[in-house]
Order: sequence, then structure tokens, then C-alpha cells
Amino acid sequence: MRFTSQTSSDGVTEQFFTLDEIPGVLWTPEDACGTRPLILLGHGGGLHKTSPHIVSRARRFAAEGFAVVAIDAPNHGDRPKDEEFGRIAAGMRAGMAAGENPGALVAGMHTYLASQAVADWQAVLTAVQQLGQVGVGPAGYCGMSMGCGLGIPLIAAEPRIRAAVLGLLGVHGLAEDAARITVPVQFLVQWDDQMVSRDQSLALFEALASVEKTLHANPGKHGDVPSFEVDSSLRFFARHLS
Repeated sequence: MRFTSQTSSDGVTEQFFTLDEIPGVLWTPEDACGTRPLILLGHGGGLHKTSPHIVSRARRFAAEGFAVVAIDAPNHGDRPKDEEFGRIAAGMRAGMAAGENPGALVAGMHTYLASQAVADWQAVLTAVQQLGQVGVGPAGYCGMSMGCGLGIPLIAAEPRIRAAVLGLLGVHGLAEDAARITVPVQFLVQWDDQMVSRDQSLALFEALASVEKTLHANPGKHGDVPSFEVDSSLRFFARHLS
């Protein structure tokens, strides 16, 4: 892991890094030392590791004592785009314009990205937990939309993740991995989501095998998640990762 920059403000230190070909950012409390819970923060489709809502959530969590890490998903942010991704993305846009089922189209994109994304996150988790300001403590995952689509196969494969905040996605292509998830989950649904049908979202929530899982449903469209859900996520992770 090679750190390329470091800044501190408002009690939070932000460090940009690369791990092999993976660009990422680590946020920790300023002058942090010793083991602390770590949250992996997955971004949505077409976004990146420093999208405004990712940064604001990360800084909020770090100010409360967590370490937080975000990386660019494959073919996003500072990572190169491959031809196959371009072909799938063009097909997805064309299918949506033609009125095809958006859930199935998005699932195809997530399936293409997932295997590399899971390996990337596992490598980053290992590297970050070797740092003195993080250590080998409990880990959680937080991701909406594509962050959920790539997070579910990660959580299913990674026993170090002990709790997750997920949502804004349907069950297409994820039922098998969801059935392998048993950690506590807080799941968000936008009741008027124009991109993900309500039935598909509820089906994904039902597919999760977690004994402890909570559904948070709010009115509004895909991007209209209320700001108070950040507070709820913070309380959830504090409860399960402390």
C-alpha cells in the first residue's frame, strides 16, 4: 500500500493510496492510534471513491472513531475502462431506452464487475488492517445501489465482515449470494424508486439469511435517501462493531 497524500481537518485525517492498481482513500480520526472498527464504503454506479455523499458519510463515521475506506470500483473513477465494460454499459443504456427491465440489465453489469471487486476489497481489507491506526478489529460494509450489488457477493465470501448497511437494489442475480449472508443487515428501500421496483427490493431483503435484519423504507425516488439514514447507519455500526 502506497500513500500519495494526507490532509487533516475537523478532527479527521484523509489519506489517498494505491494498492497495486487499486486507488482508494482512508479516513481515520486525527492522530488515531490502535485498533478500531473499519467500515468499507462502496459507491454507486457511475460514481467514485470521492463522490460527495461518500466523503461526507466517511468523514462523519471517522469523526465518531471509525476507520473508513473507499475504493474506485472496477471501470470507475481513476481506474481504466475496458472494452467489455463499454459494450455492457452501452447495451444497458440501450435496453433501458427500449423499456427493458432495468433490474435485469443492471444485474448483468454488476455480475461483470463483481468478481474483480470482491478480490479488490479483500486485498484492501487485509492491507488496511495491517496499519497501526486501524488494526485487526471488526469490519462492516456500507453500500447502496451498485455498492449493494458488489457488496452482497463480497459479504457472502468474506467472514471478516460482521455487519452491513445495504439497499436501493433488487434481487436480480443476487439471491444465491444473499442466502449466504447471515450477519446483521440494515436494508434501505426508496418506496417510489424509479430504477428498482419495490417488489424486487423487498425480495432481496427477504432473500438475506440474516436472523437480524431491519428494513428502512422511505418515500422518494432512487437518490432521495433522507440524511437521517446516515445517523441510523452510524448507530447500527456502533451497535454491531463496537
